[in-house]
Amino acid sequence: MSQESLIVLATLIGYKLLLIGVGVWASRRNQTEADFFIAGQGLGPWVAGLSYAASTSSAWVLLGFSGFVYLSGLSALWMVPGIWGGYVAVWLWFGRRLRAETAEAGHVTTADFLSGGQSPTGRRWIGAIAAAMILFCFIFYIAAQFGAAAVAFETQFALPRFESVLVGAGVVLIYSLLGGFWAVSVTDMLQGALMLLVALLLPVAALVAAGGPSGVMATLQANESAAYLSLSGEMPVMVLLGFVVGVWGVGLGALGQPQLITRLMAVKDEAARRRGFQIAIIWAVLVFTGMTVLGLSGRALVGAGSNGEAVFYQVARDYLPPIVGGLVIAAVLSAVMSTVDSILLVAASAVSRDLGVSRRFKGREVLVSRIVMIAIAVVAVWMTLALPSSIFARVLFAWAALGAAFGPIIVMRVVGVQSGHRAVLAAMIAGFGLTVFFNAMGALDGSTLSGPGAVLAQWAQLPGDPFERVFPWLPALSILWFGRVRGAA
Repeated sequence: MSQESLIVLATLIGYKLLLIGVGVWASRRNQTEADFFIAGQGLGPWVAGLSYAASTSSAWVLLGFSGFVYLSGLSALWMVPGIWGGYVAVWLWFGRRLRAETAEAGHVTTADFLSGGQSPTGRRWIGAIAAAMILFCFIFYIAAQFGAAAVAFETQFALPRFESVLVGAGVVLIYSLLGGFWAVSVTDMLQGALMLLVALLLPVAALVAAGGPSGVMATLQANESAAYLSLSGEMPVMVLLGFVVGVWGVGLGALGQPQLITRLMAVKDEAARRRGFQIAIIWAVLVFTGMTVLGLSGRALVGAGSNGEAVFYQVARDYLPPIVGGLVIAAVLSAVMSTVDSILLVAASAVSRDLGVSRRFKGREVLVSRIVMIAIAVVAVWMTLALPSSIFARVLFAWAALGAAFGPIIVMRVVGVQSGHRAVLAAMIAGFGLTVFFNAMGALDGSTLSGPGAVLAQWAQLPGDPFERVFPWLPALSILWFGRVRGAA
């Protein structure tokens, strides 16, 4: 094993032991179901802000966004206002109502907020449908993350796939089981701090190696097309408009993500919420700026033709000392492995609380929730090992699907529009169903279709996926508006 691999392994072992230690520490704080799933509404600003940032971005921003900039050039920057806008909307607009109503009504899950003000029958139906959607989307997402962690272990240490999957799943499951939301939030805070360190360190190294800002621009102007250095990407106006709407839709999806909404439900008071937003948005500005610099500097250093996500690893290997490069790679592997913790906890809460499983065992709700979490993790591990990786290629639509299912309902509740439970259910199904529909249409070859099918397939394949990410919100919002209860606040 090389020196770099030994450094990565030692760092990972130390980091994972730290995560398990956090789980042991947090286990003493879990006396009730609310403690286990929203930390008893006791998160401070640093934990809430950094854990939110890590959960919403994680390894995706380090590898995916830097790769997007590397491949697309300056037009990729249109995504950033949408992402930052999602932070502002969730923390400053949604946050006050989410936190206050959680404290007043004793909410534990996102479905509790979605069904607020409804009859007992309405709450049961909304909770059940929301839980089914969460479980469907997240169990595939969990399996995909376990697979990503396995690939990282296979690549770095030549471990067999079976052992790789078990190592990644086992560590996440241990600290999540022990500490619940407290452990997940504190470990995500650590993950967010590591990501920030990497997002500051690696772009500086790449920028210096490429000759500074002037050197990067000179190299790109000499070797790349005008479209690469244009904010419009030289796309036709209507195509550019669709692209911008679509990439902004990534931020729109944040408004309906249960793993993010619970951070706002769990923050302890208004002062912590406002301070948490400041921490989260500063993190987002620094990290996305750093990954933009890395993507452009990487393009100048290695040229076109490389895998966009591989540029991150290549720059770390080629332009940092072996010890520092090893630490950078270890940080990314840790981020990939621990991305799944918030999602696993939300999936467990959906089954345990929203489907009513834990209510049948009074006094043992936390134990039941832990058993449910183990069962979900076991199923996800089985899927990772038994199903081909191509099965997971299209499941990342989960972000858009859950955003369109839950986001419009949360928006209407925050602005004071109370809809009947039938309208809420119809809006949820419409948002989710249309996202799935446009995702499927985007996977089709429009040239083999005719008539309306061909047109829909072409629309669904527009750059930025605007129809998948944004259009499903419109029918859902309309249903909620026309189904509102007159006189309700």
